[in-house]
Amino acid sequence: MTTPPIRIGRYRWTICALLFFATTVNYLDRQVLSLLHPMLEDEFNWSYTDYSNILAAFQLVYALSMLFAGRIVDRLGTKWGFAVSIVLWSVAAMLHALAIPVGEAGVAVLGIFGITGISASVVGFVIARALLGFGESGNFPAAIKATAEYFPKKERSFATGIFNSGTNVGAILAPLTVPWLALNWGWQSTFLIIGAVGFLWLGFWFTLYEKPARQRRLSAAERAYIQSDEQAVEVPADQEEVQAERVPWIRLLGYRQTWAFALGKFLTDGIWWFFLFWLPAYLKAQYGMEGTAIMLPLVVLYSMTMFGSIGGGWFPVYFMRKGYAPYDGRMRAMLVIALFPLVVLAAQPLGHISYWIPVVLIGIGASAHQAWSANIFTTVSDMFPNFTVGSVTGIGGMAGGMGGVVVSKLGGAVFDHYDALGKLDTGYTIMFSICAVAYLVAWLVMKSLVPRMKLVRLSTRRRTP
Repeated sequence: MTTPPIRIGRYRWTICALLFFATTVNYLDRQVLSLLHPMLEDEFNWSYTDYSNILAAFQLVYALSMLFAGRIVDRLGTKWGFAVSIVLWSVAAMLHALAIPVGEAGVAVLGIFGITGISASVVGFVIARALLGFGESGNFPAAIKATAEYFPKKERSFATGIFNSGTNVGAILAPLTVPWLALNWGWQSTFLIIGAVGFLWLGFWFTLYEKPARQRRLSAAERAYIQSDEQAVEVPADQEEVQAERVPWIRLLGYRQTWAFALGKFLTDGIWWFFLFWLPAYLKAQYGMEGTAIMLPLVVLYSMTMFGSIGGGWFPVYFMRKGYAPYDGRMRAMLVIALFPLVVLAAQPLGHISYWIPVVLIGIGASAHQAWSANIFTTVSDMFPNFTVGSVTGIGGMAGGMGGVVVSKLGGAVFDHYDALGKLDTGYTIMFSICAVAYLVAWLVMKSLVPRMKLVRLSTRRRTP
């Protein structure tokens, strides 16, 4: 008589669902401004450089905060680190509704120091976006840490792909809701309503999340499955924050694995943010589309990215089943993924036929980014012990944010330059070309730094990399 198989349990997927919804809210709050940009541009007479400065404020503060966010999450623990983050970014998202009075106060303060001639609207949105960047910086370090806690390595990229698809759902929900809310309630109310959603998630988080060692809803079989990696070095829950505190950033920067992750993020994160923040402006500039007219194209485009996020998380499993180590299998998958954004090179040359051609081609590129993102995040938990995952993710997030600043500032300068020449389409051709090749460049850099799987072994005592 055969013994029936042991049922492992599936509570870890409940945690994955929480991470998915948090990431959805994160990107929903993040995208409101880009969808309102055509309206705000007309109301406040913004230039492309003004808009790029507002975007850069978010990305710069987000980048710098990611470094500290990862460390704070490691020290506070996933539960409280995530909670503090979502409260901060939800309040900041709602503050956008008060951007004008905040900006007027900011201009008055700057005037004391002799700085004049700055638009109050730009100052107000810069302040609001900077605070949003500070709050949102905790999402991915906390989510990656929670994934490392609740999933064995063979499932982490798939789980990361699922929760990372929340970025796509947020990007889809935003054009379905924001233009309608703005049309019927005004742009201020839109920021208030969307920003308040994060507080709803918070109640579920406190009710359902606890560390696996203390999680009463987790069966013994599932807990053992989560900890089943042969090479895993388990750290007692009460010692994890102590170890995290004793591993300084400078020590983590001594590892090539950290630099591979950070440079990969630097070279590619800005591409996704370009697609996220500039596409409504692109549709207006190239096709005269704004308001509710942009809803369907953006929904179609961001719906395509769902396939990349989930499929990209599953793809490395094909190579792992063939015997490759997690990192090596992931890098093979990422090489294939890096080829897909090349289709974006055809967006402008073929865009005169129909706006649907660039929408679909950019959608393929954006989908490839999500597949790339699901895997590059997971390279951290492949190679680093759990108690440093938040910190390393924060370092990479900072690098990615700085890459976003570079792309945003470059885009604003390029668009203003070519708009003045009456050749704005050339500006978009240049930016789309950068977007197309960035992933291959990033893969080559990562592969040269870490050619093969190599675990980082850390203890509370200093060791030479």
